[in-house]
Amino acid sequence: MAEKEHLNLIFIGHVDHGKSTTVGRVLYDTGALSEQDLRRLKEEAAKVGKATFEFAFTMDTLKEERERGVTIDLSHKEFQTPKFYFTIIDAPGHRDFVKNMITGASQADAAVLVVSVKEGLQPQTKEHAFLAKVLGIPQIIVAINKMDAVNNDHLKFDEVKSKVAAMLKNIGYNTDKIPFIPISGYHGTNIAKKSPDTSWYVGPTLVESFDKLDVPKKPTDKPLRLPIQDVFTITGHGTVPVGRVETGIMKVNDSVIFMPSGAKGEVKSIEMHHQQLQQAVPGDNVGFNVKNVDKKDVRRGEVVGPASNPPTVAAEFTAQIVVLEHPTAIAKGYTPVFHLHTAQVACTVVEILEKKDPKTGQVQQKNPDFIKTGDVAIIKVKPLKPVVVEKFQEFPPLGRFAIRDMGQTVAAGVVLEVVKKQQ
Repeated sequence: MAEKEHLNLIFIGHVDHGKSTTVGRVLYDTGALSEQDLRRLKEEAAKVGKATFEFAFTMDTLKEERERGVTIDLSHKEFQTPKFYFTIIDAPGHRDFVKNMITGASQADAAVLVVSVKEGLQPQTKEHAFLAKVLGIPQIIVAINKMDAVNNDHLKFDEVKSKVAAMLKNIGYNTDKIPFIPISGYHGTNIAKKSPDTSWYVGPTLVESFDKLDVPKKPTDKPLRLPIQDVFTITGHGTVPVGRVETGIMKVNDSVIFMPSGAKGEVKSIEMHHQQLQQAVPGDNVGFNVKNVDKKDVRRGEVVGPASNPPTVAAEFTAQIVVLEHPTAIAKGYTPVFHLHTAQVACTVVEILEKKDPKTGQVQQKNPDFIKTGDVAIIKVKPLKPVVVEKFQEFPPLGRFAIRDMGQTVAAGVVLEVVKKQQ
């Protein structure tokens, strides 16, 4: 049996619209969550007087375990459909949502937007959808939840569907391609099985719609880009950098360059899960050995590329950002820490070029003095020390970033243009 393709899914939407319940039900209906787990969750939920929240509890207990640092049985977060193997990127609140979307490994291939048919379109619904668009999530599925609360009324569904569709079209999604599915996470309506309660609905169930997603093409045709996560010194092997191939292919005997240090060498060997490889492709987490490279040049945050096509070191760059939560405001001269791929570098906002309306993406103001929580803006940025930055269009994993300050993620964005640093 060939290995199934792997996709990352993120569930987004307003906090009370039943995301967790829906996730729990998907896991249960695809067999990733056992009867026993479910029973345990039901008991725990009943104990705290929340008997109907056992599915939501699934995710909450995971969240608590995460906060306590307990390791989680991964089966909870992963499930399979006939065609694919999925990992759910859990996005409870803003902060985690963005952090998860930016850490390279959990780049979401698709988002499931959960909207309650009772409450309809809420500000957070729009915001999450816009964030998904700004941060480059290409595919979206809309689950219109809590159909049981409106007696599975076809008209109610149509009303909410047309509002959500108009909003998504506004921010630039092609709504002809988006499935709108009437569900009840709690009752399992149209999650994995078609429900007679919504006999008027003829489209796919939620799980069936997952199998209609497009698999992102592995960017093997692009030049190699591999951000270094860690470096080990191994007896008999010397210096072994470790990282994930984001684009291109790394082959044994390749001439490579580390940027921004400029160190060059030849790939002697590549290893993954203790097996020697002749080549590594996007998604592979590998350790590799490079001849003639000094350990001090190969630290975390460096990016490996072909000697003939080095990764771009930025003198400055232009980016589109979403301000997620900032206690005051961001003005020219603000110098927080940017988390770009595996690098963390202080950068200065040298200009705020324009502010956009987060609900439509239209320009609201040219050269504003400052931007605050909830704003979307185009800014010009100058890194304080050399760092590799690529355009999001060309190398998505190296063109998205989070801005952190005072222990929290204050903004997130994607790189539009890069001015190359002259060596």
